[in-house]
Amino acid sequence: MLLLAGLGNPGEGYARHRHNVGFLALDAIARRHRFAAERRRFEGRLAEGQLSGRKVIALKPATFMNDSGRSVGQALRYFRLEPAELVVFHDELDLAPGKLRVKRGGGAAGHNGLRSLDAHIGPDYRRVRIGIGHPGRRELVHPYVLSDFGADEWSWLAPLLEAIAEAAPLLAQDQDDRFATKVAALLRPPKPSVPAPIEG
Repeated sequence: MLLLAGLGNPGEGYARHRHNVGFLALDAIARRHRFAAERRRFEGRLAEGQLSGRKVIALKPATFMNDSGRSVGQALRYFRLEPAELVVFHDELDLAPGKLRVKRGGGAAGHNGLRSLDAHIGPDYRRVRIGIGHPGRRELVHPYVLSDFGADEWSWLAPLLEAIAEAAPLLAQDQDDRFATKVAALLRPPKPSVPAPIEG
């Protein structure tokens, strides 16, 4: 079994915030791979499905970002999973908008959701870091992450979410590097076709 967790804040008012891109990624995966309808469990919203023949639980904690670890920790303990069997999707200020990186373990880097996870389950889980860019000054970070993605940002965000969903089965195969490579390839613009020379 694999547990996918998206980080974000519950409620319609937060739904399109930059801080909620983890929820958006999980929603895209659940739609693409026809997961069952969400239900309330582990102080969150849970949907079940399969990726590459592996049972997958998708969890969106409803405990608010700063206490995400409480919900995720309950699910890990219930299903008797190790942190390595958890993949967390979250926003990343230190990556340019639309960039994606995957890593195992590491620090929280000031991210309150990751800090909560570390406190409840330790740091040895897998992370899909989704770049949202940095507003430039530290005092602008809080209002920036708790604001909606702008209309212009959806031009890169929507294709990124769809690429994450299409490549997600590779995460279930523990092929994290191939997942990241496939996402990048799906986002790469196609090469223009060269017309054949006209025979004279």
